[in-house]
Amino acid sequence: MRTLQALEDGRSSVRLRAALAAGTDPDPELVGTLVERCAVEPDFYVRDMLTWALTRHPVSATLPRLVDEVRSERAQARSQALHTLSKIGDRRAWPVITRELLADADEEVARSAWRAAVVLVPEGEEPELAAALAARLGHGGRETRLSLSRALIALGEVILPALRAAMMDPDPGVRAHAVATERLLADPEAAFEPAIEEAKRVVALGGNGQEE
Repeated sequence: MRTLQALEDGRSSVRLRAALAAGTDPDPELVGTLVERCAVEPDFYVRDMLTWALTRHPVSATLPRLVDEVRSERAQARSQALHTLSKIGDRRAWPVITRELLADADEEVARSAWRAAVVLVPEGEEPELAAALAARLGHGGRETRLSLSRALIALGEVILPALRAAMMDPDPGVRAHAVATERLLADPEAAFEPAIEEAKRVVALGGNGQEE
Protein backbone atom coordinates (compact mmCIF):
# COMPACT_ATOMS: atom_id res chain seq x y z
CA MET A 1 0.00 0.00 0.00
CA ARG A 2 1.35 3.41 -0.98
CA THR A 3 0.50 5.04 2.38
CA LEU A 4 2.39 2.37 4.31
CA GLN A 5 5.49 2.89 2.20
CA ALA A 6 5.26 6.67 2.49
CA LEU A 7 5.06 6.48 6.30
CA GLU A 8 8.50 4.87 6.26
CA ASP A 9 10.04 7.24 3.71
CA GLY A 10 13.33 8.86 4.65
CA ARG A 11 11.91 12.34 4.04
CA SER A 12 9.83 13.84 6.85
CA SER A 13 7.75 15.86 4.37
CA VAL A 14 6.64 12.64 2.68
CA ARG A 15 5.81 11.00 6.01
CA LEU A 16 3.85 14.08 7.04
CA ARG A 17 1.73 13.95 3.88
CA ALA A 18 1.17 10.22 4.37
CA ALA A 19 -0.04 10.76 7.94
CA LEU A 20 -2.35 13.53 6.72
CA ALA A 21 -3.73 11.21 4.05
CA ALA A 22 -4.27 8.46 6.64
CA GLY A 23 -6.41 10.81 8.71
CA THR A 24 -8.23 12.37 5.78
CA ASP A 25 -9.36 8.97 4.50
CA PRO A 26 -9.49 6.74 7.62
CA ASP A 27 -8.88 3.04 7.17
CA PRO A 28 -9.11 0.83 10.31
CA GLU A 29 -6.55 -1.51 8.79
CA LEU A 30 -3.97 1.28 9.11
CA VAL A 31 -4.44 1.76 12.87
CA GLY A 32 -1.76 -0.75 13.87
CA THR A 33 0.76 0.83 11.51
CA LEU A 34 -0.02 4.35 12.71
CA VAL A 35 0.45 3.32 16.34
CA GLU A 36 3.72 1.57 15.51
CA ARG A 37 5.01 4.62 13.62
CA CYS A 38 4.29 6.82 16.64
CA ALA A 39 6.78 4.75 18.62
CA VAL A 40 9.66 5.33 16.21
CA GLU A 41 8.88 8.54 14.31
CA PRO A 42 11.72 11.05 14.97
CA ASP A 43 9.95 14.19 13.73
CA PHE A 44 7.66 16.01 16.20
CA TYR A 45 5.32 17.36 13.51
CA VAL A 46 4.91 13.96 11.89
CA ARG A 47 4.17 12.39 15.30
CA ASP A 48 1.53 15.03 15.91
CA MET A 49 -0.04 14.32 12.53
CA LEU A 50 0.00 10.59 13.31
CA THR A 51 -1.90 11.33 16.51
CA TRP A 52 -4.41 13.41 14.56
CA ALA A 53 -4.82 10.59 12.06
CA LEU A 54 -5.54 8.14 14.88
CA THR A 55 -8.20 10.45 16.36
CA ARG A 56 -9.97 10.27 13.00
CA HIS A 57 -10.40 6.50 13.27
CA PRO A 58 -13.08 4.65 15.26
CA VAL A 59 -12.31 4.48 18.97
CA SER A 60 -13.15 0.77 18.90
CA ALA A 61 -10.11 0.29 16.65
CA THR A 62 -7.67 2.72 18.29
CA LEU A 63 -8.31 2.36 22.03
CA PRO A 64 -7.15 -1.26 22.51
CA ARG A 65 -3.95 -0.69 20.50
CA LEU A 66 -3.10 2.51 22.36
CA VAL A 67 -3.74 0.99 25.78
CA ASP A 68 -1.37 -1.87 24.89
CA GLU A 69 1.21 0.65 23.69
CA VAL A 70 1.15 2.49 27.02
CA ARG A 71 2.66 -0.68 28.52
CA SER A 72 5.52 -0.73 25.99
CA GLU A 73 9.15 -0.79 27.15
CA ARG A 74 9.90 2.03 24.69
CA ALA A 75 9.54 5.48 26.24
CA GLN A 76 8.45 7.21 23.03
CA ALA A 77 5.80 4.55 22.48
CA ARG A 78 4.38 5.15 25.96
CA SER A 79 4.54 8.92 25.67
CA GLN A 80 2.91 9.16 22.25
CA ALA A 81 0.20 6.64 23.11
CA LEU A 82 -0.67 8.67 26.21
CA HIS A 83 -0.70 11.86 24.17
CA THR A 84 -3.08 10.28 21.66
CA LEU A 85 -5.34 8.94 24.41
CA SER A 86 -5.58 12.45 25.85
CA LYS A 87 -6.68 13.73 22.44
CA ILE A 88 -9.28 10.99 22.02
CA GLY A 89 -10.56 11.61 25.55
CA ASP A 90 -12.36 8.29 26.05
CA ARG A 91 -12.47 7.56 29.79
CA ARG A 92 -12.47 3.82 29.23
CA ALA A 93 -8.69 4.25 28.97
CA TRP A 94 -8.48 5.51 32.56
CA PRO A 95 -7.40 2.17 34.14
CA VAL A 96 -4.10 2.31 32.24
CA ILE A 97 -3.13 5.50 34.11
CA THR A 98 -1.36 3.95 37.09
CA ARG A 99 0.61 5.64 39.87
CA GLU A 100 3.72 4.01 38.44
CA LEU A 101 3.02 5.69 35.10
CA LEU A 102 2.50 9.08 36.78
CA ALA A 103 5.94 8.64 38.33
CA ASP A 104 7.62 7.24 35.19
CA ALA A 105 11.40 7.62 35.19
CA ASP A 106 11.23 9.19 31.72
CA GLU A 107 10.11 12.79 32.19
CA GLU A 108 8.39 13.02 28.80
CA VAL A 109 6.34 9.91 29.59
CA ALA A 110 5.43 11.29 33.01
CA ARG A 111 4.35 14.63 31.53
CA SER A 112 2.22 12.84 28.92
CA ALA A 113 0.69 10.72 31.69
CA TRP A 114 -0.22 13.81 33.71
CA ARG A 115 -1.90 15.47 30.73
CA ALA A 116 -3.80 12.30 29.90
CA ALA A 117 -4.82 11.75 33.51
CA VAL A 118 -6.55 15.10 33.93
CA VAL A 119 -8.53 14.47 30.73
CA LEU A 120 -9.49 10.86 31.49
CA VAL A 121 -10.06 10.95 35.27
CA PRO A 122 -13.59 9.78 36.13
CA GLU A 123 -15.87 12.15 38.02
CA GLY A 124 -15.27 11.86 41.74
CA GLU A 125 -11.71 10.57 41.49
CA GLU A 126 -10.11 13.99 41.05
CA PRO A 127 -8.96 14.32 44.70
CA GLU A 128 -7.10 11.01 44.54
CA LEU A 129 -5.45 12.05 41.28
CA ALA A 130 -4.54 15.43 42.79
CA ALA A 131 -2.79 13.67 45.67
CA ALA A 132 -0.89 11.39 43.26
CA LEU A 133 0.22 14.36 41.15
CA ALA A 134 1.13 16.45 44.19
CA ALA A 135 3.51 13.67 45.23
CA ARG A 136 5.63 14.69 42.22
CA LEU A 137 5.97 18.34 43.29
CA GLY A 138 9.58 19.50 43.40
CA HIS A 139 10.83 16.85 40.98
CA GLY A 140 12.47 17.41 37.60
CA GLY A 141 13.56 20.46 35.65
CA ARG A 142 11.69 23.63 34.79
CA GLU A 143 9.58 22.15 31.97
CA THR A 144 8.60 19.16 34.08
CA ARG A 145 7.61 21.33 37.03
CA LEU A 146 5.62 23.69 34.83
CA SER A 147 3.88 20.73 33.18
CA LEU A 148 2.95 19.31 36.58
CA SER A 149 1.59 22.66 37.76
CA ARG A 150 -0.52 22.95 34.62
CA ALA A 151 -1.90 19.45 35.09
CA LEU A 152 -2.80 20.17 38.71
CA ILE A 153 -4.40 23.50 37.83
CA ALA A 154 -6.54 21.77 35.19
CA LEU A 155 -8.21 19.83 38.03
CA GLY A 156 -9.35 23.05 39.69
CA GLU A 157 -9.76 23.83 43.38
CA VAL A 158 -9.94 20.14 44.27
CA ILE A 159 -6.12 20.29 44.36
CA LEU A 160 -5.98 22.70 47.32
CA PRO A 161 -5.84 20.09 50.12
CA ALA A 162 -2.99 18.29 48.33
CA LEU A 163 -1.13 21.56 47.81
CA ARG A 164 -1.58 22.60 51.44
CA ALA A 165 -0.17 19.25 52.56
CA ALA A 166 2.81 19.71 50.23
CA MET A 167 3.43 23.15 51.72
CA MET A 168 4.34 21.37 54.96
CA ASP A 169 6.88 19.08 53.29
CA PRO A 170 10.40 19.21 54.76
CA ASP A 171 11.87 19.73 51.26
CA PRO A 172 11.94 23.47 50.43
CA GLY A 173 11.77 22.66 46.71
CA VAL A 174 8.49 20.81 47.20
CA ARG A 175 7.08 23.64 49.35
CA ALA A 176 8.06 26.29 46.79
CA HIS A 177 6.53 24.34 43.91
CA ALA A 178 3.31 23.89 45.89
CA VAL A 179 3.12 27.60 46.73
CA ALA A 180 3.78 28.59 43.12
CA THR A 181 1.11 26.19 41.86
CA GLU A 182 -1.45 27.60 44.28
CA ARG A 183 -0.67 31.10 43.07
CA LEU A 184 -1.02 30.04 39.46
CA LEU A 185 -4.38 28.44 40.30
CA ALA A 186 -5.54 31.79 41.69
CA ASP A 187 -4.10 33.70 38.72
CA PRO A 188 -3.73 31.45 35.64
CA GLU A 189 -2.36 34.38 33.62
CA ALA A 190 0.63 34.75 35.92
CA ALA A 191 4.03 33.66 34.62
CA PHE A 192 5.55 30.52 36.08
CA GLU A 193 9.08 31.79 36.71
CA PRO A 194 8.06 34.83 38.81
CA ALA A 195 5.65 32.63 40.76
CA ILE A 196 8.42 30.15 41.52
CA GLU A 197 10.87 32.88 42.55
CA GLU A 198 8.29 34.52 44.82
CA ALA A 199 7.43 31.13 46.29
CA LYS A 200 11.12 30.48 47.02
CA ARG A 201 11.30 33.79 48.90
CA VAL A 202 8.21 32.89 50.92
CA VAL A 203 9.66 29.50 51.82
CA ALA A 204 13.05 31.00 52.69
CA LEU A 205 11.31 33.37 55.09
CA GLY A 206 9.58 30.44 56.76
CA GLY A 207 6.13 30.92 55.25
CA ASN A 208 3.95 28.56 53.26
CA GLY A 209 2.01 30.99 51.13
CA GLN A 210 -1.25 30.61 53.05
CA GLU A 211 -3.15 33.52 54.48
CA GLU A 212 -3.18 33.77 58.25
